[in-house]
Amino acid sequence: MAIFAKVVNLNGFTAAARALKVPKAGISRAIAELEAELGLSLMTRTTRRLTLTPAGEQLLPQCRAILETTEQVRQRAAVLSTQHDGALRVLADATYGRVLLAPLVPRFLERYPQIPLEVELGEIGSAATAARYDLVLRADALSDAPPPVEGGLGGGTAQPIVRVLGAPPAILCATPAYLQKEGTPAAPEDLDRHGLLTPESPTGPLFMLRLSQGARRAELTVRPKLAVNDPALLHSATAAGLGIGLLPEFLCRAGLAAQKLRRVLPDWELPPQAPLRAEYPADLAEDARVRAFVDFLAANVVPALAGRPTG
Repeated sequence: MAIFAKVVNLNGFTAAARALKVPKAGISRAIAELEAELGLSLMTRTTRRLTLTPAGEQLLPQCRAILETTEQVRQRAAVLSTQHDGALRVLADATYGRVLLAPLVPRFLERYPQIPLEVELGEIGSAATAARYDLVLRADALSDAPPPVEGGLGGGTAQPIVRVLGAPPAILCATPAYLQKEGTPAAPEDLDRHGLLTPESPTGPLFMLRLSQGARRAELTVRPKLAVNDPALLHSATAAGLGIGLLPEFLCRAGLAAQKLRRVLPDWELPPQAPLRAEYPADLAEDARVRAFVDFLAANVVPALAGRPTG
């Protein structure tokens, strides 16, 4: 039935044989066997043209549906034949990996015991480094990320597929000892009198601090006491009492719960920090291991970033 539809679509036995990579005699035999099994004549043909009978006209839509299904099966099989069946190699930003990914890995392995993982936490570095992995989890500035188009992590000019998993809320916090010594800010403008520990600014040594409280807005341009692109280092400096840190909320939960850290200006909101995203080559877009892992992260990272229980 699929061969019958192919012959009609390509308007000839020769063209169908070429497309299906079979002898022309095989096409003729298949049509003859179909007509014999159905007890109907489906087409008439001369050396110049092919004409469907009324029965052939009525059966053609269903045969075309069968042809479409068989071609979809072939395409899917081609994808499956290129899939990897080994361990899924993951490289994750060290800070996010330790705090967010590490608790999720055992749960993923429980749910997908057939998918082994090789996870490394560390510096993402260059594209050449990322190319050694099937999937990269990173949280640097999204503006520096390639657009989510077809491509690969390394090799060639193609770009990776990018899936944003969530952006962590940001807070200001400091140790009780620091606030007792230097005073607790009561309003955003009071921050000017404090040592601020912030992420690196893309525009230079000054950092633009934006806060909101309902309809109220406050913007301060400050010169940080420490500016660094590593949230873990910022957290360590804040916990050491060096100043007021601008940090992802998830890094501060344990310190806040133990009262080793205290929120500053808790009634004011800050823009979220750089989003966590998954990047992987386009040729792994249909890989069952990658899809399962990314979907699992997408379902669990957002609640983890927001401080809600996952499960």
